[in-house]
Amino acid sequence: MFFPVPPEPGILLKRYKRFLADIQLYTGSQITAHCPNTGSMLTCSQPGSEVYVSLSSNPKRKYPYTLEMVKDTSTWVGINTARTNALVAEGIENGDIDELKNPDSLQREVQTSNASRLDFLLKKGENCTYIEVKSCTFVVDRCAMFPDAVTARGTKHLLELANLVDQGHKGIIFFLVQRRDADCFRPAGHIDPRYAKTLAQVKSQGVQILVYQADVRPEGIKIARKLPCLL
Repeated sequence: MFFPVPPEPGILLKRYKRFLADIQLYTGSQITAHCPNTGSMLTCSQPGSEVYVSLSSNPKRKYPYTLEMVKDTSTWVGINTARTNALVAEGIENGDIDELKNPDSLQREVQTSNASRLDFLLKKGENCTYIEVKSCTFVVDRCAMFPDAVTARGTKHLLELANLVDQGHKGIIFFLVQRRDADCFRPAGHIDPRYAKTLAQVKSQGVQILVYQADVRPEGIKIARKLPCLL
């Protein structure tokens, strides 16, 4: 995924109210940007960090700039979760994800029950594969972790995948690690023990866990490699 317009560099002054970030652009102007990330952004929201922001062409937006990536030490981190599903879809279409190659069809935002919607439905012949995607930006000691804040909604998605597996379908929880300084993945049980316990539970019920890592650079973001999952 390449940015249609090159993002602009700046310095993060502060992130606040979850969805806002004040940024000093290198051009000298100070802006307030939309921060499209519902997590706590542990390890990637330190004031003084280098950032890149994109500028929307939509004149109706209250905050025309969007925070796209933050530099944690020497590593760029893709924090725009609104791009995560598009990155995974692109990876599937390009054949970058070995387990999801050559589907007959790909459907997004699929209603699976009255209370649940999952990110993708892949069909191959008569076989249905349901996929829920999570963006992972939290890394400690070269281990990527999810979640970085308690997520009841994320736990509900895991249980929905397990329910679909019980019905004879394939269910996948897909973690996209949007930074290059991780060698493995594990659930962040110290942050959300219920999510970690549920992840292990649904794996035993047949839900597949896939973890892939993206190369994140100011020029663009691309799925690059698979990472091992440690439970």
